[in-house]
Amino acid sequence: MSQPPPEMSNLPVLRSVTKALIPFVLLFALYVQFHGDFGPGGGFQAGVIFAAGFIVYGLIFGRTALLRVTRPAVIEVFIALGLLLYGGTGLYALTQGGQFLDYDTLDPAHPAHGPHLGIFLVELGVGITVAAVMLTIYLAFSGRGKIADPDPDEEAT
Repeated sequence: MSQPPPEMSNLPVLRSVTKALIPFVLLFALYVQFHGDFGPGGGFQAGVIFAAGFIVYGLIFGRTALLRVTRPAVIEVFIALGLLLYGGTGLYALTQGGQFLDYDTLDPAHPAHGPHLGIFLVELGVGITVAAVMLTIYLAFSGRGKIADPDPDEEAT
């Protein structure tokens, strides 16, 4: 499944529209991410929207094209980074004498800033993790269990 289905390669309008719309999908995901602490949205929704932009790219242009844009090793780093950001926020609160994810301990000098900063960091960690995990799941299903395509140079040896 490294190439797009034959019926997709014969649709230049669909490919052009997809290329034009994906930046707006990613921008909307960032809006949902950064607006989530003030209104509807947040990390999970933004992560799903962000991953959906890349998944649509993979569906239209093929798995190989998606792997050129998103390396599985980088996706794994983002999974760990998001989890560390979420967990690190909670552990920092513990080191400051509060409970896990006690946002008031993040900025004791300004009580209003602590919860805002805490929610921002936790939601960012959730968004990064959800987007990376969704991409990993898509790559695993589209690659029949393999996240990355084998390197052609490695197969020759």
